[in-house]
Amino acid sequence: MAKTRWLTDEQQCVWRTYLLMSKRLNAALVRQMQADSELSIADFEVLVALTDTPEGRVRYAELARILTWEKSRLSHQVARMQKRGLVERRACTEDGRGAYVAITERGRKAIEQAAPKHVETVQQLVFDKLSDDEAKQLQAISARILEGLDCPD
Repeated sequence: MAKTRWLTDEQQCVWRTYLLMSKRLNAALVRQMQADSELSIADFEVLVALTDTPEGRVRYAELARILTWEKSRLSHQVARMQKRGLVERRACTEDGRGAYVAITERGRKAIEQAAPKHVETVQQLVFDKLSDDEAKQLQAISARILEGLDCPD
């Protein structure tokens, strides 16, 4: 059995600070989205992924991969958004088995209204607190950790 590599006091402090920052930042973004729009953070994530494509549509499996969500979570989220007219399910003409999630005009208007305040909140909570060099460091550190998660040893 491998020996446990316990965190040093400094590492423990870094880790706990990161976890607290992550939780509080996410909570602040959720509160902002609820206060300033009719969208949830999950709605916003789906709509961002759809608007990132020229066609405004993505296959279910690909959308689940982009969002790093389980397919069942995506299915429930899309069903809720369909009821509100934000997205629609479209048949995939290339193969009869698949389906697309597509943004509707109502969904496009909703994200266009929500995005400016959300971006301003991200600016205030994150980028206004960091120098340009610190922002680049944060991006590099995040990318390095993501690499390890994408390609485990």
